[in-house]
Amino acid sequence: KATHIALCLVGLCLGGSAFADTVPVTFTGVNGASAFGYYIGPYYGTVNGDPVTLYCVDFANDVSFGQTWQANLTVIDGSAGLGNTRYGGAVGLSNALTLYQEAAWLTTQYAANPSDYANIQATIWQLFDLNAPLPSSDNWLQLAETNYTSLDFSRYEVVTNLAPVTATGQVQEFLIDPSPVPEPTAVVLLGTVLG
Repeated sequence: KATHIALCLVGLCLGGSAFADTVPVTFTGVNGASAFGYYIGPYYGTVNGDPVTLYCVDFANDVSFGQTWQANLTVIDGSAGLGNTRYGGAVGLSNALTLYQEAAWLTTQYAANPSDYANIQATIWQLFDLNAPLPSSDNWLQLAETNYTSLDFSRYEVVTNLAPVTATGQVQEFLIDPSPVPEPTAVVLLGTVLG
């Protein structure tokens, strides 16, 4: 994993998405936070050329800076099957839809809890992989289990490399979030203009 970084991209999805079902995805960067020896979310990339914020759900695979791959996008509102996803298809978790939805809820917690990125990320990874780093408590898991149904899941999509999807040896799987988040350089420029 020297050239690959254990990252998860789960991020920005436009409601009524302009993205096609099969799209090019590029991993462009990290927010700079790290824990457990890995960069932790949120991350940055593009889907079909549009900037997105990515949230990693997949600890068992890797992604590299600048890596581009073809991916399927799967909405997590229950209207589509999860056969093209890693955990609903290849791994076949019976509760995969609930896990993706809990992970989506957890992604909404990054903005208000910047000092707890590590625990949020570890909780997301633990939903899908018990070999992932452990959070310091099960607080975030309990909150996700209690509150996840409050989201509009029609706006969230899972980004999965094209078939055949396997449990390991491929590009990490991510969620994309419906709310645009500016890339770090845009934040710096915005601060400069306002300052």
